[in-house]
Amino acid sequence: MLGLPLALMLLLLAPLPPPARAAPPGNPPRPRGLAAAPTEPGRPGATGMGTPRGAAGADPKGTGAVPLRRTAPRPPTTTAGPPKGTPTAPPKAPGRPPPRGTAPRPPPTTAGTPKGTTTGGPKGTGAAPPRATAATLPKGTTAGPPKSTGAAPPESYGGDPPEGYHGGPPQRHRGEHLNKHHGPPPRKVRRGGGPGSAAPSSSGAPERGRLKEGGPGAKAPAPRKKLVRVKVVKKKVVKKKPKAPAKEAAAPQEPQCPPLGLESLRVLDSQLRASSDKRYGLGAHRGRLNIQSGLYDGDFYDGGWCAGQEDTEQWLEVDARQLINFTGVITQGLNSIWTYDWVTSYKVQVSNDTYTWQPCRNGTEEAIFPGNKDPETPVLNLLPSPVVARYLRINPQTWFQNGTICLRAEVLGCPLPDPNNIYAWDSQPLPTDKLDFRHHNYKEMRKLMKRVNDECPDITRVYSIGKSYLGLKMYVMEISDNPGQHEVGEPEFRYVAGMHGNEVLGRELLLNLMEYLCREFRLGNPRVVQLVTETRIHLLPSMNPDGYETAYKLGSELSGWAMGRWTYEGIDLNHNFADLNTALWDAEDNDLVPHEFPNHYIPIPEYYTFANATVAPETRAVIDWMQRYPFVLSANLHGGELVVTYPFDMTRTYWKAQELTPTADDGVFRWLATVYATSNLAMASEERRLCHYDDFIRFGNIINGANWHTVPGSMNDFSYLHTNCFEITVELSCDKFPHASELPAEWGEQPGSPLLLYMEQVHRGIKGVVRDRDTEQGIANAIISVDGINHDVRTAFDGDYWRLLNPGEYEVTARAEGYEAATQPCRVSYENVPTPCSFRLARERRQRLRGRLPGGARLPPDLLLRLRRPAPPPPARPPPRTVTGGW
Repeated sequence: MLGLPLALMLLLLAPLPPPARAAPPGNPPRPRGLAAAPTEPGRPGATGMGTPRGAAGADPKGTGAVPLRRTAPRPPTTTAGPPKGTPTAPPKAPGRPPPRGTAPRPPPTTAGTPKGTTTGGPKGTGAAPPRATAATLPKGTTAGPPKSTGAAPPESYGGDPPEGYHGGPPQRHRGEHLNKHHGPPPRKVRRGGGPGSAAPSSSGAPERGRLKEGGPGAKAPAPRKKLVRVKVVKKKVVKKKPKAPAKEAAAPQEPQCPPLGLESLRVLDSQLRASSDKRYGLGAHRGRLNIQSGLYDGDFYDGGWCAGQEDTEQWLEVDARQLINFTGVITQGLNSIWTYDWVTSYKVQVSNDTYTWQPCRNGTEEAIFPGNKDPETPVLNLLPSPVVARYLRINPQTWFQNGTICLRAEVLGCPLPDPNNIYAWDSQPLPTDKLDFRHHNYKEMRKLMKRVNDECPDITRVYSIGKSYLGLKMYVMEISDNPGQHEVGEPEFRYVAGMHGNEVLGRELLLNLMEYLCREFRLGNPRVVQLVTETRIHLLPSMNPDGYETAYKLGSELSGWAMGRWTYEGIDLNHNFADLNTALWDAEDNDLVPHEFPNHYIPIPEYYTFANATVAPETRAVIDWMQRYPFVLSANLHGGELVVTYPFDMTRTYWKAQELTPTADDGVFRWLATVYATSNLAMASEERRLCHYDDFIRFGNIINGANWHTVPGSMNDFSYLHTNCFEITVELSCDKFPHASELPAEWGEQPGSPLLLYMEQVHRGIKGVVRDRDTEQGIANAIISVDGINHDVRTAFDGDYWRLLNPGEYEVTARAEGYEAATQPCRVSYENVPTPCSFRLARERRQRLRGRLPGGARLPPDLLLRLRRPAPPPPARPPPRTVTGGW
């Protein structure tokens, strides 16, 4: 009788159960790598009757929990068992075995254990009868989770848990059909109940999870396979968009507001003022980004603005002549080979009337911007917040300690509409051509060329002439009525751009020219149709793709004057071609030209062909390109000046930096240069100012290349001496890398006219075909000589040729090996139409006889002697008869 009160007292005085993760005393250790899954309402948990994870109390009512498969059941924690031999009560639902891997849940106990029943663990301790024990419950109780919880029997794994499994819900297999929700909605739970009470079943059918009836000696039937029910949690993955500031930091872009135009000369000299200057050559009008100085110290046009005094009250002022939303300032030091001067910090002030000046503030303090660390590298400083004003001043605060206050600058800002403004911001009308006016990197250039090729497949072809040092292909766009085929009598023309990677305007103009020719040809423009059908055009937009990519990454205003000019190997391509001038001039000095040394098609020196020669792969690719196609006329597009230069580019006196060095075709070259210079609006303008320090206006904006500065190994000289092609250099703009917003204006300055007009000059002069008189086959490599011009050309592989000449009358001679020379007069008119001048050459007498002998047999000796004898002189003509009056 003392057992029951003692058990009750032990139950009431028992300490609280440990936390959920701590196993109760007597439990075997959990297998490593397995963890309990979280228990959810309405579903069985992973640990029998354990406490929910993180909870310190007992299992809440209405939740069923079952242990994981292969986990040893917890032994009962009773302090007083039933008397020996006491029978156990059978369960209410007969004939149903307990689910495999589960343990029957003991009834909640509020009093002592009835006599004759098996005592389970206290509520909340997680105790359950052992799996192998045929435990019985009091009559009227149910085993397993109560019906009111809506819990289903747990899913058992078909084997050991997979490695790395931590007790979470199994993943859904492909093709498995599951309910959208985790399970059926939980049923209403009856609250309350006493010892041995449970939620009654609503029907007579046995509840899922109940035990079958049976006595103590009843043999349990073999467990059957249970259905697997997988809990699947669908997780919606939301990809977070990166924040705008982080994206900009990862890929810096050009400032949205364009430059005002100090570098491109859109800002006039009268719009620039300064507090003081050292001299006129260092005045405010010279404070432009990337402006270059002369070779001598003290030039009238020097390389920047320098203040006349050294104090913090000096300033350089820009008058925008309208309201501008100023956003930033770019500065450089003085361009000079004699001194080092730059500003290391400065302030920015703005005004609308030049009387009241407001400083740019960084919060409440006046902002001081960091300046330069060397003379040439541009430094961009964005204002803390954009400021709307008309005038802007740069106020230097500190400068290089061994120099003075000198700088070059560019101002960034967006123009604002002002109805009261009397000045027109855009003095020139923008073009109406709907072209892709923007900067194209390598990938974008390929896309544009492919798009043009897809739009006009009948007249375009894209091919590659080689690769750069970094493996970028050098693409060429061919435009012709029969692309990919050389037509007899049709001359071949080429434009080359991007020899210096940072001189990008030519590259963009050629890309726009591709679009323009394709579109106008489809629209039936008669000028374009005639040009395309009568000329084979080749456009190479990027000769130095590696250098361009270097400059493109820095941007239009920050690439400076020289960044990207050279190839990746540091080679200047305009000095990398073979020097053929020296060999020609040495032969001319020794009277060897043209009898012993040719005046054209001069062979490449042997040293230049060695594998260890300093020749860029881009140069080799262009030379192979020149030798493969019979080009007649070409132009090399550069930037940084407004002038057209023509050969020779190298001075004949090797120690001179400048010397007039004309070619044998100087008159033709001057005409070609004049055609482009007079049709370009920027060059032809009489009001334009000098780009840097050279005044080309007085020469008509054309100059002999060597008379400007010597360039040994230039492509122009090589093209003229090694091939038939006449080539000039066009300096397109003062700004090497104009901003994208300035590209439409640059195209408008050459509204199709200079580029097209220069291409049409390929038809000036004479053209013809040299044929065999007997077979009518074209003779390749026949030499065409013009009397009075010490420069010849040769026929192509089909026997056709083109010779550029100015209007006039000429004696033209055609010679070929094994043929007798032929001479005939040819007259070139002033119209831009070539004069036909073809030849039919007869074989030499020896060649004719040899051609008649079978099998190429040798001539008889007596016949050879007769052929070697000089021909007898023709008989003398009788003197003319005198007519007398007798007639």
